[in-house]
Amino acid sequence: MAESKTKLESLREWVVDHKLRTVGCLWLSGITGSIAYNWSQPTMKTSVKIIHARLHAQALTLAALAGAAVVEFYDRKARGGAGGEPKDDRYSKFLPIDAYSHKD
Repeated sequence: MAESKTKLESLREWVVDHKLRTVGCLWLSGITGSIAYNWSQPTMKTSVKIIHARLHAQALTLAALAGAAVVEFYDRKARGGAGGEPKDDRYSKFLPIDAYSHKD
C-alpha cells in the first residue's frame, strides 16, 4: 500500500523541481513587503525607501539561494550519491552528449 506524502514532503519536492521560481517568488514578496513597510515611514525620502527595499530583498534572495543549495545538496545525498553526487542522471535528457563529440 502506497503511503501518501505529507504536506512538507510535497512542498520540498516542489521546491527541488522549481528552485528558480521559488527564489524569484521570495524576491518578489520580499521587495513588495519591504516597499510596503518603508512607505509607512513618513520621515524617509523616496529614494531611501527604494534603496532599503532593494537591500532587504537582496538579503532575502541570498538567504533563499543558500536554502535552495542546501535543499539540492540533501536531495542529491538522499538519492544515494557519494559526496552529494546523484546516482541517477537527471540532466541527461537536457544535454545531448553526442552533439559535442569531436570527429576526426
